[in-house]
Amino acid sequence: MATPLTDQEKRKQISIRGIVGVENVAELKKGFNRHLHFTLVKDRNIATPRDYYFALAHTVRDHLVGRWIRTQQFYYEADPKRVYYLSLEFYMGRTLQNTMINLGLQNACDEAIYQLGLDMEELEEMEEDAGLGNGGLGRLAACFLDSMATLGLAAYGYGIRYEYGIFNQKIRDGWQVEEADDWLRHGNPWEKARPEYMLPVHFYGRVEETRDGPKWVDTQVVLAMPYDTPIPGYMNNTVNTMRLWSARAPNDFNLKDFNVGDYIQAVLDRNLAENISRVLYPNDNFFEGKELRLKQEYFVVAATLQDIIRRFKTTKKGVPGRTSFKSFPDKVAIQLNDTHPAMAIPELMRIFLDIEKIDWDTAWDLTRRTFAYTNHTVLPEALERWPVQLMEKLLPRHLQIIYQINQAHLDKIAALYPNDMDKLRTMSLIEEDGSKRVNMAHLCIVGSHAVNGVAEIHSNIIKTQVFRNFSELEPNKFQNKTNGITPRRWLLLCNPGLAELIAEAIGEDYVRDLGELRMLNDLVNDATFIRDVSKVKQDNKVKFAQYLEKEYPVKINPASMFDVHVKRIHEYKRQLLNCLHIITMYNRIKMNPTAPFVPRTVIIGGKAAPGYHMAKMIIKLITSVADVVNNDPVVGSKLKVIFLENYRVSLAEKVIPATDLSEQISTAGTEASGTGNMKFMLNGALTIGTMDGANVEMAEEAGEENLFIFGMRVEDVAEMDKKGYDAMAYYKKIPELKQVMDQITSGFFSPKNPELFKDLTEMLFKHDRFKVFADFEAYVKCQEKVSKLYKNPVEWTKMVIKNIAATGKFSSDRTIKEYATEVWGVEPTNLKIPPPSDRLKL
Repeated sequence: MATPLTDQEKRKQISIRGIVGVENVAELKKGFNRHLHFTLVKDRNIATPRDYYFALAHTVRDHLVGRWIRTQQFYYEADPKRVYYLSLEFYMGRTLQNTMINLGLQNACDEAIYQLGLDMEELEEMEEDAGLGNGGLGRLAACFLDSMATLGLAAYGYGIRYEYGIFNQKIRDGWQVEEADDWLRHGNPWEKARPEYMLPVHFYGRVEETRDGPKWVDTQVVLAMPYDTPIPGYMNNTVNTMRLWSARAPNDFNLKDFNVGDYIQAVLDRNLAENISRVLYPNDNFFEGKELRLKQEYFVVAATLQDIIRRFKTTKKGVPGRTSFKSFPDKVAIQLNDTHPAMAIPELMRIFLDIEKIDWDTAWDLTRRTFAYTNHTVLPEALERWPVQLMEKLLPRHLQIIYQINQAHLDKIAALYPNDMDKLRTMSLIEEDGSKRVNMAHLCIVGSHAVNGVAEIHSNIIKTQVFRNFSELEPNKFQNKTNGITPRRWLLLCNPGLAELIAEAIGEDYVRDLGELRMLNDLVNDATFIRDVSKVKQDNKVKFAQYLEKEYPVKINPASMFDVHVKRIHEYKRQLLNCLHIITMYNRIKMNPTAPFVPRTVIIGGKAAPGYHMAKMIIKLITSVADVVNNDPVVGSKLKVIFLENYRVSLAEKVIPATDLSEQISTAGTEASGTGNMKFMLNGALTIGTMDGANVEMAEEAGEENLFIFGMRVEDVAEMDKKGYDAMAYYKKIPELKQVMDQITSGFFSPKNPELFKDLTEMLFKHDRFKVFADFEAYVKCQEKVSKLYKNPVEWTKMVIKNIAATGKFSSDRTIKEYATEVWGVEPTNLKIPPPSDRLKL
């Protein structure tokens, strides 16, 4: 049997990773040695792997700079409509390999590093993830940046440069422990500080009524320092910008007032201002109304809008700058990634009214035509509702403007629905039950010209349930934009074997037009192609098994089915349902050890918010079950359970290509879209899932018979809510469920502390909002169908190919084209900006 190709050798064969020219390789080696010497001040005798990573990163960055400057120069000259994507999270992961792929430099770099006697993979592993996001929402923003650059849009990502990203998760004694993510400790070669564009942001103070209208005075100032990161499009010489703001105290901070006596303390207090960009809030789908978080939200918005207006007013040399804002919505589109940047709406109004002296009606018209809002969740605990008291203290002028927006809004509703007090109450931007709160979703809907959900089922729930009154008022405002993923990172980068196999079969165009994967349907019955797809998966599994055995004290059977459930830990995502199935499989093996059993390695990973007690208990249950299962000699290699520590973008890139079965099992109607589901599908895993989020559209595209769909639909859940969910009835009716629950309750998995999981079992029996028991039986039966098919590798792989062939819709390129034409009013372009070596002809 031929020895499998190393990743290095595989890459050499891959045309989609760029041509290897001799001059190219020589130039890269020269650049590498130059940076090692002049930038890092090291020689080969004392350089560490990290030094080599930095030398390579700087060398690759050199190839970005000319294109970056050229792109921005092109936008300045052509003055297209700009798109601004505002998000409090950008979950970027690593940058080096993505940059090499998008510039077509991967093969040349591989060859150069090889000739230098170094190991490319070792260098790539030195890079820290930029973990500036919690999960789906932040990673979506990152995929969107890649697609916007690839489609040649004049787009900018704006966010916060958190000093500490999402915490590093350690598992100690089966419990999650958080550690600070000091990702900037060694420096970040991809960012460029821009102190010359530093801007002031105001907080606190009071509103003074003057002859010229209201003035916000006596404020505290924090400076926003921009850091720019290049965002290269795929092979089109476009390099866009992600601008992240960092908080800096002004030099006279605390010194200009009564504090002068204590100079030392005044300088130490600068930290208070700079804390604004210190750390990412680690909550996913949960609102925690903390003052520091509201400061972060306003900080990014205030700095960004000043920047947008500066760019709008600046026109090319020799042409007078713009003074009229009439064309503002024709030149600027701002997308709000959830309600986190919602303060942009009153802030733009404040600038128009108080600074630019525009009248209310004109200002409001311009504002609405500029903004669009993406909703990401229907869970009530996730919706942002800021206490009026807090906003009055922190942003008094903005609260006034919100009240004024609300007044006009309610007047309109009162005119349309006279005497309907209930409608006024439910549609107001201000909630009055108990303490007064500003409903940020309502502010976004009223202040935007377009509102969208992120999958068809989610957008329908928004229209018919959550925001029904609003969609009845303005039905044309509500749209759907099903999420997508970038095929550059989520196929070319993470799965080179599969990417090349596909390129050999159908050509390379699919990288820019994922719909081309449809052509794979012609190969579903091609024995050679089936064998090759199966071999790529097996190679990926062997490689990941080696990684697991290095990191965990478990022997992995690479022939077993890799059953993977990775995402944030949350009750609605139902990691518990998976856990109950693991225990069920364990019990079946124990009951009949000689019966045939399709071997499985169940891999569960994800972070729990530090304050989310139930999610942390779920992790502890999984690790406790793993301890029992993995150490039972009767079970042997039939079943292994691994809790994957510190799940993050760079780990997703390893586990997803090695997965056989993707778990997408949220209660129907709770997962807005999901994007992990799409990544698994593209990488040759089959899906077991409920009819929720984008799973519905995946089943539509591939055919429901090619996914393992089970459980209640949205209608069934609604029906059950009406008549009441009785967990105990399922417990009594289903013997295997009873056995599993009795084991957990009796302390079988926690012999030292039988009561350990009491909170968890109480929840499942008495107040489980997500109805785990109701889907248990259907889930277990569906898993039996999965095992049955897995025994037939040819039929399994045929289904895999049908799935890959149906993933075209789920490219973020398609999503962004829809936003561009249907929301932002811009056209994607195939125009290739000339490379830096050519003169720019306009």
